[in-house]
Amino acid sequence: MQLFVNTRDVDERTDELADSGAASAWLGAHGLAGAGERPLRRPDVERLLEVREALRELLLANNGEPATLERARHVVNRAASRAALVVSLDHDGRVLLQPAAGTTVDRALAVILGDVYTAMHEGTWPRLKACREGTCQWAFYDHSKNRSGAWCSMAVCGNRAKARTFRLRH
Repeated sequence: MQLFVNTRDVDERTDELADSGAASAWLGAHGLAGAGERPLRRPDVERLLEVREALRELLLANNGEPATLERARHVVNRAASRAALVVSLDHDGRVLLQPAAGTTVDRALAVILGDVYTAMHEGTWPRLKACREGTCQWAFYDHSKNRSGAWCSMAVCGNRAKARTFRLRH
């Protein structure tokens, strides 16, 4: 899920899901689409982009930033209703969430939303955040002991924010 959100680099102004070819390649490279599947159509790509940005909003909220949570929840819930998950057991008896039949995008989103569910179930969801730096918003995992991490990198984004605050005070 973190990799999915980071397909858009706000700072570099790049997007790995920019068009159907790029989105198909990214899904294939990450095991979310099989070889020989039909190319994605523009509406498929738009669904991927909409869910990605809704997840980014939720990660910004995890970082204490203002976010449009109601819209994000609506987008994620709508995607989840189309992207059905099937519960099964692996060889060791662990529960697996796997995508049911559907379009390539439905199955890919099922896997991604399954990761969101797993993070929430395991209690790691609050540690998944989006960087507070407005020009970044990179998804990161907060490894700090007290869950106070605000930036993806203290050396880059944290330094920018602290320098900006210092300039404003002086």
